[in-house]
Amino acid sequence: MAYDLTGRIKVIQATQTFGAKGFTKRELVVTVEEGKYPQDIALEFVQDKINLLDGLNVGQKVTVSFDIRGREYNGRYFNNLQAWRIKTEEVARPVDDEDRPPVPDESEALGTIDDDIPF
Repeated sequence: MAYDLTGRIKVIQATQTFGAKGFTKRELVVTVEEGKYPQDIALEFVQDKINLLDGLNVGQKVTVSFDIRGREYNGRYFNNLQAWRIKTEEVARPVDDEDRPPVPDESEALGTIDDDIPF
């Protein structure tokens, strides 16, 4: 069964490789603002799905589709949220000097002084 969640990217972790066969995974943390308190949800992308995280930035609003996976190991039970699709809601990019408005020079900043102030 597939699930979706929408939130803002908080963390994009580096790719990890495990075992001799080269199993790869990459984790993403999304902050979901639904409910009384924000929740940080960790999702994992595995094998060929890790490339879906390329080009994404912290702060971007995304919708992630995932499956819940569960397993037992030594009498303990573990769950994973395994993501398989991610859609961006908006483009977030860092602000650089080209995006900032120009700084006015001193004469523009001060303006002209008018001695005929009515008060």
